[in-house]
Amino acid sequence: MTAPPRGSVDAEHEVDDAALIERSWRDAEAFAGLYDRHAAHIHRYIARRLGMEPADDLVAETFLAAFRRRRSYDPSRSDARPWLYGIAANLVGKHRRAEVRMLRALARTGVDPVTEGHAERADSRVAAGAVRRELAAALARLSAGDRDVLLLIAWADLSYEETATALRIPVGTVRSRLNRARRKVRAELGGQDPTSLREELSR
Repeated sequence: MTAPPRGSVDAEHEVDDAALIERSWRDAEAFAGLYDRHAAHIHRYIARRLGMEPADDLVAETFLAAFRRRRSYDPSRSDARPWLYGIAANLVGKHRRAEVRMLRALARTGVDPVTEGHAERADSRVAAGAVRRELAAALARLSAGDRDVLLLIAWADLSYEETATALRIPVGTVRSRLNRARRKVRAELGGQDPTSLREELSR
């Protein structure tokens, strides 16, 4: 799939996401503004979970699905990130086995295929390698639902409420899943809170 067409609409980012989506009901090219704002972040999130190659395709699928569903978007929500991350997480969910394989490979080797080519980070990768291996192994052992909640909060930087919106679950469920995921991962990291490890999580 090709990216939505780029237009001149919202060149100065003067309108919020909801306004862009509403505008796209009348002018489909306005949706390109939403892509421009958020595609890079969605790509990084998916790449962290599945690798670079699948991320290219799944970002395109995420925005195609969003474009097709844009008339059902709640215009009272000015920030479309939870909606977009929810679509992305659902697509990642169709590749659970690939995600677990990638995490297990990282746990064994300490080599992250997403960032291994970035030579400027070599020293920091070596320093954080042991933590990342342990973290990857712990993430691979989480249930899919617990992993989704933990990574939307730790990698996408969503709030509890935004995560609940993204996954279409109650905030209480987000809290219980996050607490369970933290407890399990913390035990494998010697007591360190996994949601405090954004640097290791995002290298």
